[in-house]
Amino acid sequence: MDVSRQQATVNDDAGQGASPRAERGARARTQRLMLETATKLMQAGATPSVSEVAEAAEVSRATAYRYFPSQAALVQAVVDEGLGPILTWQSSSADPERRVAELFDTAMPRIEAFEATFKAALKLSLDQWAQRQAGTLGGEPAFTRGHRIELLKDAIAPLKGQLPPREFKRLAQALSLIFGVEVLIVLKDIWGLDSRRMMSVAQWAAGALVRAAVTESMIEGDGIAPTTAVR
Repeated sequence: MDVSRQQATVNDDAGQGASPRAERGARARTQRLMLETATKLMQAGATPSVSEVAEAAEVSRATAYRYFPSQAALVQAVVDEGLGPILTWQSSSADPERRVAELFDTAMPRIEAFEATFKAALKLSLDQWAQRQAGTLGGEPAFTRGHRIELLKDAIAPLKGQLPPREFKRLAQALSLIFGVEVLIVLKDIWGLDSRRMMSVAQWAAGALVRAAVTESMIEGDGIAPTTAVR
């Protein structure tokens, strides 16, 4: 995970006489401290600013902003850290339904483990939307979310040659409704399901969507109009 793309600059705390190796080491430690501090704050339910993380980590604001120039950049780094193995998920299966099930098996327990972090990130996204609507966001960079798009497209990749592009995209969009922290909000917070039942419902819905998309494509390929499709 690349959480900082700033040019290599000398860490204020490294000292003028530090070697390049020591500077990189000090920078890496400071960056890690910032990231760990932000993660702890977000796991506690906060959506911290860069200044708040700097204060909690006892790092100067100037140093903190060199690593994370905006709240969006900071939260994105924490989110990527929380996603961890989800971002490198791969499957060797050629069965799209199995691939989707494998992705859910990998992702949902991790998302649940970092539930507070992802909810804090969602809150930032919603806060920025409200500020944008009110015209008060100013020059703050937008916090963007979208890892699930590529993950889900990869999961259903075997269907690329079977489904028309529009239907392939529609399936990925439909699956995105039941993948991510929003699923926890609906099934755990609203419905009161425990982790096992939440996962069971999400997996059932995902499998049903994949099978429906494949069945509809086969019916249309045979020239039979699906009777349940809304046109």
